[in-house]
Amino acid sequence: MSKALTRIGRRRALQGGVAGFVALGLLLWWLWPLGEEPPSGTITFSTGTRAGVYHEYGELLRNELAKDMPQLKVRLLPSAGSQENVERVANGQADFTIAAADAVDTFKSGGKPVTDRLRGVARLYDDYVQLVVPPDSDIRSVADLKGKRVAIGLPNSGVRLIATRVLEAAGIDPEKDITPRADGIDTGPKRLGHELDAFFWSGGVPTDGLAKIAENSAFRFVPIDADLVAKVHARGDAAHYYRATNMPESAYPTVQNGDTVATIAVSNLLVTRKDTDPRLTEWLTRTVIKSRDGIGAHVHSAQLVDLRTAIYTAPLALHDGARRYYRSVKP
Repeated sequence: MSKALTRIGRRRALQGGVAGFVALGLLLWWLWPLGEEPPSGTITFSTGTRAGVYHEYGELLRNELAKDMPQLKVRLLPSAGSQENVERVANGQADFTIAAADAVDTFKSGGKPVTDRLRGVARLYDDYVQLVVPPDSDIRSVADLKGKRVAIGLPNSGVRLIATRVLEAAGIDPEKDITPRADGIDTGPKRLGHELDAFFWSGGVPTDGLAKIAENSAFRFVPIDADLVAKVHARGDAAHYYRATNMPESAYPTVQNGDTVATIAVSNLLVTRKDTDPRLTEWLTRTVIKSRDGIGAHVHSAQLVDLRTAIYTAPLALHDGARRYYRSVKP
């Protein structure tokens, strides 16, 4: 090989190496600002019941935040669910949380002065309403719940909010026409069949608390059809955040046997306050987006977190720090 060809080969290799270094630099810049000291301190993240997706997501996100911001301490605070989560952030008891959009809208509609403090960080993934009964139950529709023992979720949970609206749309008074029980995903599955005839759950799929008992096919789902969803919409009450959909057949394959389930979905939002440090919020938003696949390997619904839809946090305006991040990665 001639010396000229050798020089050309070296030059091309050097150019390729420089290009690769530049590409790596751009990737690292997208993941975190080079040369910037990561935020530190302590934040509180309000999650949900320990058997639910909110808490599992919170634990996994805390692990990811520790990689990007090792001096930031994240304290997880279990809760009843969306309604309690929103109030905690608004009142300063928590700095970040996850809450369903209908619960956020309902809280904002309450007229409390603190509602103006709330801001969105990201739209995350959808919750699916899951109405669960024993496999041999005679309950085939929501209307069949009349006279039954039905868990409608913990007080101040998003489940309680949406279950109440579904029951009322079906012509059932949750206080008079059923025996209402305040069970969540942590206790409902254990009591099904002997203390409960049915229970409502609203969460990402699969929810760990259901997936464990699904291994024995110990329950089935009752569909919530499009006609009933239309009646929910007709009632108002943040109904525009609900959409008729089908729970995918892959959610609980041993129970669904290849079939989808007609139901209602509502989006989840990552929420903070207006006065939260913009730099911290920008870093946290970046971690949420870049850790999607890692968290999604354990929480399937988290795979649906998407940069293109994350900015749609209605009914909340985006936090300034989150907006700064989305602008920095805009094509």
